Amino acid sequence: MSRLRNVQLNVRKAFDSGRESVRAARQHRGAEIAERNVEFAPPPPDSAAEHESTSSRDDAEVPHSLRIAAAWSWRLIVVGLVGWVLLRLIGIVSIVVIPLAVALLLSALLGPAVGWMRHLRLPPSLATFLVMICGLAAVAGTLTLVVNQFIDGLPQLTSNASAGVRQIQEWARTGPLHLSDDQVDQAINSLQDWVNAHTSQLTATGVATAATLAELLTGMLLVLFATFFFLRDGRKIWRFIVRLFPVNARWSLADAGDASWATLGAYVRATVLVAFIDAVGIGFALLILRVPFPFPLAALVFLGAFVPIVGASVSGAVAVLVALVDQGWVIALILLGAVILVQQVEGHVLQPLIMGRAVAIHPLAVIVGIASGVILAGIIGALVAVPLIAVLNTGVRRLARRHPEVPPSAVVVSGHGEAP
Repeated sequence: MSRLRNVQLNVRKAFDSGRESVRAARQHRGAEIAERNVEFAPPPPDSAAEHESTSSRDDAEVPHSLRIAAAWSWRLIVVGLVGWVLLRLIGIVSIVVIPLAVALLLSALLGPAVGWMRHLRLPPSLATFLVMICGLAAVAGTLTLVVNQFIDGLPQLTSNASAGVRQIQEWARTGPLHLSDDQVDQAINSLQDWVNAHTSQLTATGVATAATLAELLTGMLLVLFATFFFLRDGRKIWRFIVRLFPVNARWSLADAGDASWATLGAYVRATVLVAFIDAVGIGFALLILRVPFPFPLAALVFLGAFVPIVGASVSGAVAVLVALVDQGWVIALILLGAVILVQQVEGHVLQPLIMGRAVAIHPLAVIVGIASGVILAGIIGALVAVPLIAVLNTGVRRLARRHPEVPPSAVVVSGHGEAP
């Protein structure tokens, strides 16, 4: 009986395995037929996948990349509108914003001197007053010396310029152009006609400049008062601004503000030092080559160096033109080589060594910032653009980094306590 039972079990197993193989073959064949007849199988009912960022099944039907692009787009539109409104407001109140920006730059420059005098136990008001008086005296003395030298050498420069014009006319006749006297006279007459045609525009510009004289005086007074109070009460003003924000954001904002102010101070002091070195180098070249107006031209180089890359090059070109008019093209080429050498030393040695990593900005960002500043606010915009980029770069980096746990004593409580 046991053998019969074993035979029955084996037959049963063979039957079951054969039936399973037939069933699997039928399923495989049906799948091949479905794949040939249908390109895309419809999704099963109620199986629409919903992303975590979606709030409805309709949003889940939109591709993820399109949702991300739309989210970026409307946020960029909002940021652009806010920026446009801010620029419009700054344009409306530019007579106040520009003096305040200049006052901030002066405060960053004079701040260490005020701090040093306050360490000597001087009252804050007296220390600030002495520093500002010394600064104004230095500026007034420099301007007086520049104006006196310019007035003394102007007649000689005028005569040399006339001689240079005559040399240009002679070169146009005898040089490679071989222009006739009639052609030279026609070119001079065309230049005179252009000047006469634009005399009204030049006169209108002069009238507009005279009309804005009151605004200029108002701006200068505002710069003086704002600089005084920034130097004396700058920390208190910053604490007041920080207290206007929510408590949880005050520590981060205060930390970013301190870092940005340190960056601004480092930038201004480094720029002054680099400008001074540029002025001394080009000034020595002017003295050695006996070019007229060495001190005024060196002062012009010093002021121009406050606009990175562009300013020093333009002021150096003015010095080369003066040398060309007064000393000829040989001295002008030698001075041009000296200016290029000083610029190379500044760009490759002084800027990285003095400014360091604290205010390191890519040259492309500098050029774009200066161009945008000139378009928006003229010379003042070119002066303020690069330090503004440096400050924003530092502030945004501080705000975007991972913040450490804020100790309770560092939090500014509204109406009590102090900023860190």
